[in-house]
Amino acid sequence: MSKAPRTEDPRRRDVKRAPSVVVINTGDGKGKSTAAMGMVMRSVARNWQVAVVQFIKSGKWKVGEEKVGQRLGVEWVAGGDGFSWDSEDLDRSAELNRETWELARRRIEAGKHRLVVLDEITYPINWGWIDEEEVAGTIINRPAHVNVVITGRDVPARLVEIAHTVTEMQLVKHAYQQGIRTIRGIDF
Repeated sequence: MSKAPRTEDPRRRDVKRAPSVVVINTGDGKGKSTAAMGMVMRSVARNWQVAVVQFIKSGKWKVGEEKVGQRLGVEWVAGGDGFSWDSEDLDRSAELNRETWELARRRIEAGKHRLVVLDEITYPINWGWIDEEEVAGTIINRPAHVNVVITGRDVPARLVEIAHTVTEMQLVKHAYQQGIRTIRGIDF
């Protein structure tokens, strides 16, 4: 069944410019962080200062996006120690994530970066390691020109409420379900 092409212009006439937006990429499907990295590339192309703050991902992971981002001048912080099931000390994991939040909060409040990505922040919020209201308050009170991107599954309702754009990645099929490991250059 094919669809006929649009014949009416779908664009709204009442749109306005905003100094910044809050974007959330959530859901069980692949592509939350990947989509955020696309925004990083677009921002760098516009000569914006960009910071990526990763909460669960450890500095040991050596993801491809980090290598390219650093070459392009993106400030990169990987403050986690890996997945919770790999942690030998969840109290230490919680402490690392709180420290990472403090770094992220300072970057947002300072206003130096026009884009700040809070990659995988939903997990430490949902686990009670980082205060949801503090995160929401920081984002609400950010300098007007600072755009924020949040990634992770199960985004808290308060963050959805303050966001301008929320996209839910829906899992239809994933290679891992077929026993295929992650691939360097595709998955990280």
